[in-house]
Amino acid sequence: MYIQLSETVKLLENREISAERKTILTPLIDFIQKKVTGKKEIRINFICTHNSRRSHLAQIWAQTAAAYFDIHDVTCYSGGTEETALFPKVAETLIGQGFSIKKISGAENPVYAAKYDENSHPIIGFSKKYDSLFNPVREFAAVMTCSQADGGCPFITGAEKRIPITFEDPKISDGTAEQTKVYNERSLEIGAEMLYVFSQIKK
Repeated sequence: MYIQLSETVKLLENREISAERKTILTPLIDFIQKKVTGKKEIRINFICTHNSRRSHLAQIWAQTAAAYFDIHDVTCYSGGTEETALFPKVAETLIGQGFSIKKISGAENPVYAAKYDENSHPIIGFSKKYDSLFNPVREFAAVMTCSQADGGCPFITGAEKRIPITFEDPKISDGTAEQTKVYNERSLEIGAEMLYVFSQIKK
């Protein structure tokens, strides 16, 4: 793991998570544990409305947490109820926290490659619908990271389990002096919770 990212992770491991949030995270822990115990592949699709901010943060942090705690056969995905573009501030924020992120396509909906370690397989990030061919078709957990997607998508085709774990949208800070602070905090919040989830898994 990159040195700066490792330092960020160590700080997040000591971050307090409320009892209420731990209860919200429990169904995801249970889903992962069941797969690990059964020696089955673990697929998690993080979903928000535009697949532009929270779902990408959750996808990247969850994949990183799985590697950090040496939980194998985990593949994290992200999607939206509609396709837009990964918001550039998300990549900027993650770079500031220690990830390596490169834009590998500069179209209207850019494609990014994110790495937590120089030898890790890149996590590919771009905006897509949750049922994109890039995402799993069955035997996955659909984690709803925003209340709009949770309410607007009562049924996710192929999902083995649907789990609401919602976060406040950092978009509320766009165009303000607080933007960098808000995006940084939301990423750290999501990172801490994903690290907590994978720390609970018994191999």
